[in-house]
Amino acid sequence: MPTRVVLVDDHVMVREGMRALLEREGFAVVGEASNGMQAVQLAKELRPEVVILDVRMPILNGLDAGRTIHETLPTAKLILLTMHTDEQYVLEGLRSGIRGFVLKTQAAVDLVRAIRDVQAGAVYLGQGTGNAVVEAYLSGATEPTDPLTPRERQVLQLVAEGRTTKEIARLLGVGFKTAESHRTNLMGKLSIHDTAGLVRYAIRKGVVQL
Repeated sequence: MPTRVVLVDDHVMVREGMRALLEREGFAVVGEASNGMQAVQLAKELRPEVVILDVRMPILNGLDAGRTIHETLPTAKLILLTMHTDEQYVLEGLRSGIRGFVLKTQAAVDLVRAIRDVQAGAVYLGQGTGNAVVEAYLSGATEPTDPLTPRERQVLQLVAEGRTTKEIARLLGVGFKTAESHRTNLMGKLSIHDTAGLVRYAIRKGVVQL
């Protein structure tokens, strides 16, 4: 049986290119998503062996989507497509269940190698991320605790994307007051009292990109 893969990227042409590559290598692409929220739903429905996530996506970014998928489907191997090689960023990904990091500047063959490595139980690090990152992860190197819940992180991303409270409520499938409460709670936790401050925080933490 071929390995079942879900592709997640908000660019159709990128997904088409990855699908062609992976199917040529004998993998079965069973689903595609254009944002992290769709990815979480597809993973629950299709239960793939591998999920390939772009880090920069609307509504729910790849790192947070990966964290949620890992919690609900721990057997799935998660690979992140990224431009980042920052050590703390990769450490957060490892702690969130990501096991492959493929830089977008790498050749397509590296994605195939990453899939095979993570399926074999290894961690695949793209060029620019060294053994020191894995050693820090295995040694339990500490990092600042994120004070936000997964839902609050999602609200943070939506706020930083310029979504109104009404839009956030619709996207999350909750009432207006609930969405407003999430926004108020995360501002209180962060001691940030305006939208501009939330946007700066989201960029600094890698929740959204410039």
